[in-house]
Amino acid sequence: MAKRVSKKKVEEGINQEALEQEHRIRKAFKDKDWAEIKSSDSWMIFKVMSEFVEGFEKLTKIGPCVTIFGSARVKPNHIYYKMAEGIAEELVTHGYGVITGGGPGIMEAGNRGAKRAGGKSVGLNIYLPHEQKGNPYIDADKLITFDYFFVRKVMFIKYSQGFIIMPGGFGTLDELSEALTLIQTKKIGRFPIVLMGKKFWGGLIEWIKRTLISEKMITEEDLDLFNVVDTPKEAVKVINDFYAKYLLSPNF
Repeated sequence: MAKRVSKKKVEEGINQEALEQEHRIRKAFKDKDWAEIKSSDSWMIFKVMSEFVEGFEKLTKIGPCVTIFGSARVKPNHIYYKMAEGIAEELVTHGYGVITGGGPGIMEAGNRGAKRAGGKSVGLNIYLPHEQKGNPYIDADKLITFDYFFVRKVMFIKYSQGFIIMPGGFGTLDELSEALTLIQTKKIGRFPIVLMGKKFWGGLIEWIKRTLISEKMITEEDLDLFNVVDTPKEAVKVINDFYAKYLLSPNF
């Protein structure tokens, strides 16, 4: 009997969630008059501008940093969490601060490792429906919370000396894909992109080679836009070697 009640409650919860989702969709597509559309768009412009201004003002002061991306779902006892901590600590010993998306999982691990090593720990958080909160390892003066993903993504690109891409989901793939696209199309200058975990990323890389290259969607040279490694020391070495090779210094 208890199992039946439990199953019924689950079904009710699913139905309620579906109704709420439908309501949100209908609300998003409801008819608006011209004055309402113009007013809403105008206020949104000011909100976007304010987020850019806050980001520029805070991040121009942080010094050279590397961004660590990865899943928000990884727990502290997971190997990827511990790996992200180690990468952050290694980055700090080489003079970099660490930027993350400010949330839990691998983001938390990156900030935690940076904090423990005495480096700068930056969090670019985002308001989400489930109310993602900034993790406790971000420096108090280096936490920014955004409403708009595209503003946040500009900050990652503009103020990072490199990207280290840990295992993750759609959000991680989004950041990786956008960075590669911007560099490939020469809309931004090149910077090092490191994928952590040859086993995790191996399937994607094989698909890129087998499908994208064979179908001539990209060239073989595009594979040089990123490196795949397995250890924190290898990851940081890629970044250091990049700047030594091109005789570049960080943006600051």
